Amino acid sequence: MHAMVLKKLKTPLEWTELPDRQPDPHEIRVKVLACGVCRTDLHVVDGELPDPKLPIIPGHEIVGRIEAMGNAVKGLGIGQRVGIPWLGHTDGTCPYCLLQRENLCDNPLFTGFTRDGGFATAAIADARFAFPLGEAGSDISIAPLLCAGLIGWRSLKIAGDAKNIGFYGFGAAAHILAQVAHRQGRSVYAFTRVGDVHTQTFAKSLAAVWAGSSEEMPPCRSMPRSSLHRSERWFQRR
Repeated sequence: MHAMVLKKLKTPLEWTELPDRQPDPHEIRVKVLACGVCRTDLHVVDGELPDPKLPIIPGHEIVGRIEAMGNAVKGLGIGQRVGIPWLGHTDGTCPYCLLQRENLCDNPLFTGFTRDGGFATAAIADARFAFPLGEAGSDISIAPLLCAGLIGWRSLKIAGDAKNIGFYGFGAAAHILAQVAHRQGRSVYAFTRVGDVHTQTFAKSLAAVWAGSSEEMPPCRSMPRSSLHRSERWFQRR
């Protein structure tokens, strides 16, 4: 296999030939079809996240097809298209896991940070943290859903059936979820950096009913500012 490997922080990735890897009992090996580039990947490369595994293959918005499986893998098959996200493993026993908040696990592994990711021709993943994707949609269009889509969807679910949704910051997660919220019949309000007219225009093109700076109060009075800040904090959790 070949991979783009980060061998030292704050240095360019190196195109490297590596031995083919075999999955452990609960793991799968996928042929990588697409892998998005997330801002977190850049944080890893730039040394802005503590204690990465080095050398490391970054990349955690992975779409691939299973080409090998461990003997304990259930519910997946050779040739099946799957997605591999940022969260690569949890202990299943800490208080957060027991509360079904595994994204806050005390002992996690993260794809492309503490276990090798998808900037490669093949990737190994814990099968219990891989998503069957079906065949609808292109590999490239689905890849961002494995990170921005997932964290945004979690936040949208926390918002319940609210009819007015505010997005603080209008980047990868927000622009995906704005489209979902609009399709669900909700009203989207987009908050950006002061003076960021370009992003505000982009938000409106995705059916936001209002877009302005984070220092402004939206015209919708039924949407308390404090609730928007709580949503923002949830967006930041991975």
